[in-house]
Amino acid sequence: MRRNRMTETFAPLRSPETKAAEAAPSSLEVVTAFDDFMTAFEAFKEVNDERLAEIEARISPDAVTTEKLARLDETLDRQQRALDQLTLKSRRPALETSSGRATGAGAEHKAAFEAYVRRGEVASLKGLEAKALAGVTGAQGGYLVPEATEREIGRRLAEVSPIRAIASVQTVTSSTFRKPVAKAGFTAGWAAETGARAQTATPDLDELAFPAMEIFANPAATQTLLDDAAVDLDQWIAEEVESAFAEQESVAFVTGDGTTRPQGFLTPAKVANSAWEWGKIGYVATGEAGGFDPDAPADSLLDLVYALRAGYRRNASFVMNRRTQSLVRKLKDADGRYLWEPPAAAQGNATLLGFPLVEAEAMPDVADGAHAIAFGDFRRGYLVVDRIGVRILRDPYTAKPYVLFYTTKRVGGGVQDFDAIKTLKFGAS
Repeated sequence: MRRNRMTETFAPLRSPETKAAEAAPSSLEVVTAFDDFMTAFEAFKEVNDERLAEIEARISPDAVTTEKLARLDETLDRQQRALDQLTLKSRRPALETSSGRATGAGAEHKAAFEAYVRRGEVASLKGLEAKALAGVTGAQGGYLVPEATEREIGRRLAEVSPIRAIASVQTVTSSTFRKPVAKAGFTAGWAAETGARAQTATPDLDELAFPAMEIFANPAATQTLLDDAAVDLDQWIAEEVESAFAEQESVAFVTGDGTTRPQGFLTPAKVANSAWEWGKIGYVATGEAGGFDPDAPADSLLDLVYALRAGYRRNASFVMNRRTQSLVRKLKDADGRYLWEPPAAAQGNATLLGFPLVEAEAMPDVADGAHAIAFGDFRRGYLVVDRIGVRILRDPYTAKPYVLFYTTKRVGGGVQDFDAIKTLKFGAS
């Protein structure tokens, strides 16, 4: 518990010099990692087929086969993580440097910000923010990062934050975004060219509020790094806050309480899908406490898919954590075909029943009563709200000889269409 609380407060203090030295992987590295992953998956299928045959023949599988399958499962997970990391690094665009396209006010802000970060000079930044009518953040202080750095942070978060990558994202300037929605949709109909139009019923409207909560990170740098003119500080800041922000967002967008952080899509009350109503998330039960039905494990996944209306299924995705995925990876349909399929290319997603599978480690593990799998059109179902402005406060005193950079961003989120997301409950009902 203590470790989780520290994770919520500060980003880990990693070596800036090591981080800055990382290079983008070559295409050959990505292809090689993908080939290794596919080779491991073929071996996994072979051993899993052997395990299933032993279950049919002897009721329980051989211990050696089970142990071998577990090792292959761990290998698949490890190679999948390595492939994901290589793919992510290859996708990252480079930030514009001081010799790039920044001109005019943008170049002036960039130069003033760099002077603040490297040497703590604040006069130029204060003057720029006074002209822009943008003061410091109350008692906490801090200064806005350049727009290029803010855009880069947003792009990086979209790559590494799993729910943000599949949700809708709205940028706002206010502290709360309010959205009116029609609970049952708007009334429509057909009429002849000169025919009478029946009066439509008044729609039942609801207003959803998405307040922006503050998320922060505290990366550290040595003065040697800051004095090195060859180091792109914009790039370094974006890389350092990326992992800290993404880790916290990933938890909040799934299980956040909506009070000190965004509301997660698993937070609203959940009811059996047959009794679904607006404001709640519908679920389908596996029929087995803490697991799949041993006689027909694929049935509950199919029921989950078809619990979602056709209009939502076109862009739907499965969401689960890696441990749940390792269970799903062993399942077959009635014709002996695996339900889980590896990505068709190095930069693709694995699929389950033909739908993309997104890993979110904040999803609960399989247990009695756990809603460990979600399925839905998250673009329509979940909204992420980004308030414009990322601020940094330079702190050379707290952790001498390191210089800390207290970085803050305001983010909100919540369900915007309660009919677009369903969950699979591992329970009898």
